[in-house]
Amino acid sequence: MTSPTLERTQSASVTTARLAPARPAVPPELRITDNPAAAVLRAAARGPIFRDIAAQSTGLSIATVNRQVSALLSVGLLRERADLTASGAVGRPRVPFEVDTDSYVTVGVHIGSTLTRIVAADLSGKILGGLEIATPQTGQDAALTIVARSAKAFLDRLPRRRPLWTGVALAGRVDPAAGVVDHPRLGWQAAPVAAVFSSVLDLPVSVSAHVEAMAASELLLAGREPGEGPRPGSSLYIYARETAGIAVTLHDRVHTPANGPGSIAHLPTGSDADCICGRRGCLEATIGERFFLERAVRQGVLPKPEAPRRPVITDLYRAADAGSVAARDLLLERAEILGRTAALVRDMFNPDRVVLGGQAFTGYRPGMDRVAKAFADSTTLPAADLRISRFGGRVQEFAAAVTSLSVFYADPVSAMRRATRTAR
Repeated sequence: MTSPTLERTQSASVTTARLAPARPAVPPELRITDNPAAAVLRAAARGPIFRDIAAQSTGLSIATVNRQVSALLSVGLLRERADLTASGAVGRPRVPFEVDTDSYVTVGVHIGSTLTRIVAADLSGKILGGLEIATPQTGQDAALTIVARSAKAFLDRLPRRRPLWTGVALAGRVDPAAGVVDHPRLGWQAAPVAAVFSSVLDLPVSVSAHVEAMAASELLLAGREPGEGPRPGSSLYIYARETAGIAVTLHDRVHTPANGPGSIAHLPTGSDADCICGRRGCLEATIGERFFLERAVRQGVLPKPEAPRRPVITDLYRAADAGSVAARDLLLERAEILGRTAALVRDMFNPDRVVLGGQAFTGYRPGMDRVAKAFADSTTLPAADLRISRFGGRVQEFAAAVTSLSVFYADPVSAMRRATRTAR
C-alpha cells in the first residue's frame, strides 16, 4: 500500500450546507465472516484473480464462486478484466475479476484527543489521501459538526468517485448500535457521532472504538502473507500513543464488549507522573505524548518553547538522533515501561499472538528493541509471538478506513445496496 498524502489544516471553516435527516447508525462488522460473497470480495481485493483460483483460495465450489462473482458484478463491487484474458486458450476464455477500485470511495475519520485524521479509501482498503485538523476543543455537538463538515469538504474534492459510507473511530465508550460515544478526555457524554455525520454527509455511518478498529484492520486490511492460512486462536492488540488501550481478537473476530473496551490507562508503572485521576504513575500519564513532553521540558531535555508553539514528539526524536543522551534515555525509559506493561497484559490474557500498535511503540525505532527485550524479560510465560502492527505509524488512518469498510467485507451485496440507496 502506498503512503497517503495527509494535509494539515489549522482551521476547519467550510461553507454551511443543508443537513440531511439523520440515519440510524450501522454497527461495524469487526470480523471475518463466512459469507461466500465476502470471501470472494476479499480474494479479489488483492488484485485480478481467476474464478478457479478464487475457489481454491476460499474453499468454495466453482459454482458458488460463479454465483457470487455474478452478484458482485451486478452491484458494481467487482469488474472483469477482459484485457488480462489468456490468449490462445481452448474453450471458454478465462476472464479474471477484481475489486472496482476506481468508481467508489469511503471516508474514514479518526478523532483523537488533540488531532483528527480524515482519510478516503477505495474498496480494496487502499488509502487515497487525507487531511489532518486539530480536534476542536468545543462543545461536543459543535466539535462533531466541524469535523463532519471538514470531511464533507474533503470528500467534495473527489468528484469522480461515488461516496458510499462513513466510518468514525475514536477512544472512549462507544455504543455502535446507537452511534453515540462517551469520551471523558474530550468531555463528551452520549455524543451523537453517527447522527451528526449522517446529517452532514448524507451517508450511512458506522462508529467504532478505535483500538478495536485497529485490531480489525489487522484482520481485514493487512491481508495474509503468501501461503499463510487462517489465524486460529487469539490475538491481543495493545495500543499506545496519547492514550493506551487493548483489544482482543478471538478466531478472526474482534471482541467488542457491550459495556465498551477494557482499559489499561491507569495500570501502575512505578513512575512519579501525576495522572488526571488523582494518582501517580498511571500508564497514560507516563507514556502519553503530552505528559511525556511536559516532563521532557521540565527536566531540560527539551528547551521551553516560545508561545504559541508547543513541543511535539518529533522534537524529542530529533534530539535523540542528534546525540542527546538525555533524550535517548527518556525515550528508552518509556520503551522499557511499554515492554513491561505489554508483558503484564499478555500474562493476564495469554493470547496466541501479541500485536503492538501506535506511535509510542513505532515512532522511535531504537526503542522497539528495548520494548521487545523488556517484554521478554518481564513475561512469566513461554516466549510469545510478538509483532509490530503492519501499519506502523498509520494505525489511526487504517482504523478509520476499516470502520468505513467493514460492513462491505461482512455482507458486500447488502451493504452496497444500502449504500447506493442513500449515497448522493
